[in-house]
Amino acid sequence: MTSLNVYSVLVVLFLTCGAVMATKENDQIIKENNCETKMGLPCILEAFTCIFETGSISNKCCDELVVLENVCHSALVKRTLENPLSKDLSPTTIIAKSIQTWNNCLALNDSPSPSA
Repeated sequence: MTSLNVYSVLVVLFLTCGAVMATKENDQIIKENNCETKMGLPCILEAFTCIFETGSISNKCCDELVVLENVCHSALVKRTLENPLSKDLSPTTIIAKSIQTWNNCLALNDSPSPSA
């Protein structure tokens, strides 16, 4: 019985440390890459509404998202998912929407602009 309690405590410690390490890793990526300064607030809100709720992202904000770079985009999404306020969200769904949004913006950014 005692070994079960010790095992339970070790599992809880491992999971807690893993979550803290993940948060610190994302925070470090965000800080080192100046991620929070690469997009304007209106486009941040538009991108996050597209990913975390329902909506679309404009071409202008897609351009800003691509400039943000995927490393920042992923770290910001993951940090948001780690927030206790996001506990009711499905990480699988959010990650899938995040990847879809990134890929759509990247494809839009890579496509040649129409001639006037």
